[in-house]
Amino acid sequence: MKERILVVDDEKEIADLLEVYLTNDGFQVQKFYNGSEALAALMERPPDLALLDVMLPDIDGFRICQKIRENWYFPVIMLTAKVEDMDKIMGLTLGADDYITKPFNPLEVLARVKTQLRRYTRYNHPGAPVEAGPSSASPLSPEGQQNPYENEIDINGLIINKDTHTCTLYGAALNLTPIEFSILWYLCQNRGRVISSEELFEKVWGEKYLDNNNTVMAHIGRLREKLKEPARNPKFVKTVWGVGYKVE
Repeated sequence: MKERILVVDDEKEIADLLEVYLTNDGFQVQKFYNGSEALAALMERPPDLALLDVMLPDIDGFRICQKIRENWYFPVIMLTAKVEDMDKIMGLTLGADDYITKPFNPLEVLARVKTQLRRYTRYNHPGAPVEAGPSSASPLSPEGQQNPYENEIDINGLIINKDTHTCTLYGAALNLTPIEFSILWYLCQNRGRVISSEELFEKVWGEKYLDNNNTVMAHIGRLREKLKEPARNPKFVKTVWGVGYKVE
C-alpha cells in the first residue's frame, strides 16, 4: 500500500512541485492550498505524514500541527519561509518532528520524508528494534564498559520498553512520539552519564549537528511536559548547564 502524504501550502507552485516529486517516488498525495480543507480531510482519514506550510491564509500550520498532536503521532514536517529560531522552536514545541526552510530542494524534502517515515514505522511496530540513531553498538556506561542489552528499563517508577515501544510513569501510560521515545530511551540507556546536545541529536536524528541548533532543547522541553517535570527541578531529565542532559 502506498504511504499517504498530506501536503498543505498556499503557494500553488510549491504544493504542485512537491506533489510531482512525491508521486513520482511512489507516494500517494493529498494536496490542499488552505488549512481548513486540510483539517477536514485529515479528520476523516489521517495520513502517514504531513508537510505543513507555516503561513496559510486561514489556519496557520502551527495550529494544524497542534490539532494533529491532539489525536495522532504520525510525523509532521513544517515548511517555513521564516528563518527565526523562535518560529522553528514553536513548531517543534507543538509537536512537529522536523522543519525545512524555504527555498528548498525538493530532493531534500523527499529525503526528509523518507527518514521520518522510516523512523515512525520502525518505532511503532511492537517487537521492532528501537534504535537511537544509525549505530547499533551498545552505549558505554559511565565506567567506559558496554552495558548489557536491555529491553526494559525501570528508573524510580519510569518504565520504558523498547520492544513494545511503551513508556509508563507510575503506572500511567505516556503518549510519546517516536523521537521523544528515542531521546528518553537513549538517556535512560546512558543513565548517569551527561549526554551533550550534539551527541543526542546525532544519535536520535542521525544527522550532523550544527551550531545553534535548538531542536534538542525543544524536544526535551516537550518531553518534560509529558513527564510532568517542574522546569526548575526536574526529577528525571536533568540539565547540566553548558554540557548537556542526563537521567539519574
